[in-house]
This record gives sequence, C-alpha cells and structure tokens, in this order.
Amino acid sequence: MNPKPPPTTPDEQLTCNHPLVRNNLGECLITLTVLQRNMASVCGGCLALQDAGVPIKCSIAGIAMGMVLDTKEFGGDGTPLILSDITGSEDASGDMDFKVAGNEDGITAFQMDIKVGGITLPVMREALLQARNGRKHILGEMLKCSPPPAKTLSKYAPLIHVMKVKPDKINLIIGSGGKKVKSIIEQSGIEAIDTEDDGTVKITAKDLSSLERSKAIISNLTMVPTVGDIYRNCEIKSIAPYGVFVEIAPGREGLCHISELSPGWLAKAEDVS
Repeated sequence: MNPKPPPTTPDEQLTCNHPLVRNNLGECLITLTVLQRNMASVCGGCLALQDAGVPIKCSIAGIAMGMVLDTKEFGGDGTPLILSDITGSEDASGDMDFKVAGNEDGITAFQMDIKVGGITLPVMREALLQARNGRKHILGEMLKCSPPPAKTLSKYAPLIHVMKVKPDKINLIIGSGGKKVKSIIEQSGIEAIDTEDDGTVKITAKDLSSLERSKAIISNLTMVPTVGDIYRNCEIKSIAPYGVFVEIAPGREGLCHISELSPGWLAKAEDVS
C-alpha cells in the first residue's frame, strides 16, 4: 500500500499572524541558482525572523524538486526520476519544477511548472514525500544555527500595528490626493501608513511614541460619536446664535445647542457665564 502524501496544512496553522511574518519577502543575498535561491530565501527568511525575535509557531523550510519523466533518454530504464534541490540546468533539461515550502507536518506554499501533458498521482505522491524528507533534513540543519533564536523582538525590528476602522472612514485617513495621510506621517513621525478597502490600517514606526501618536490621530479621525458619550474640557471653536461648536476630538467638531448651555433661558450663546 502506497503511503499517503503529507497533508497540506493551512498557513495560519504553521505560522503566526505577526505583521513582520507577512512582510518578510525573503530578501536574502543567496549566491546560488534561481531555484535554490528562491527556496534558500524561505529558509533564510525564517532564520532572520527568529534572529529578530519575531514570534513564529514553527520553522519553515523550502526545497526545489524536479523530475525526468523519460529516463531512457539519459540511459535509464524509463522509470520517472524525482530530483531534489535541483539546479538551473536540471530545471532546463527536466520535465518539472516543483517548489515546496513547509515543515515536517505540512505544506505552507508550493508552485509547480511542468513541460509534459500531466503528472500522475503516484509521481506526485513520490515528489511530495521526497520533498518532505528534504525539508526535514533542512530543518534539522536550521536547528543547528548559532546563535539560537532570540526570545525578544530586536530593537532594530520595525514596530507594526494593524487596526481596523469602518471601511467608509478610510478616505478620512487618506485625504484628498493623500494629503491627510502624509500629514499624519509627518505629524507623528512614523514611517508609513498602508490602508485596505476593508478598513485595515497598518502603521509602521521606529518607536512606540510615534506609533501611539499616529494611532491617536487615526482613532480621533475615524471615531463615531454615540448617543450618551460625554466630552469634557472641549475647546469652543465657534459661536452661533443657536449654540456653540466644540471640538470633541482633533479635527472633529460637534454642536452644543444653546438650550444645553445653561439651566435657565439664554437669549444668545454669548450670555453664558
């Protein structure tokens, strides 16, 4: 009975949702072939995250697999040959480029190019099992790294905060032509603000104080006043015959009706003592 291939495990089960994990693009200087470099960047990126103290659930490694379908052409008996850790020449001469990333228990990502009409299930099963064995070996080598993974986040790692606002409030953060978001960045001293249409706002900063300043500005911009909220020590921004406009948050004004300014009757708002 043929063994079953390793299960494909959802990414969130193997890694964490820490923003630095999602931002790690594997920009490693690997002096190998393109295929090896791609998979080496997976391993190097994982080690870099661990060295920076980013909390990940487990180590992830990658390996590039290849295949020669008709081995008779190269003096074989015709049985498909699965290759591990292929080079550029093996990719060019072979029939498959199959990159697999994951750990011993499952797969987080894979990508395949083939030059033949299709791959049979037995061949795919063998390739997946061989890739798992390759990942296990690579992960074993990664465990030998020195120094060991850091237990706290590096002081050089950027601070990233992800917050959610109502989707219809995103334009308040961006502003006309991006003027508001640029103003927030300059005013708070953060590095960047990225927004998504679903209301996700990602703030990147070098220090906690600038991060907190930007969070406060965005919260004030996008907050929705609710009935019953009490605002104290508000600055009066303007006076009208029917009441006064007060600033309940930076850039957010609300009307306090003249009837609410005094227990007694007032002829005009300026008469309040």
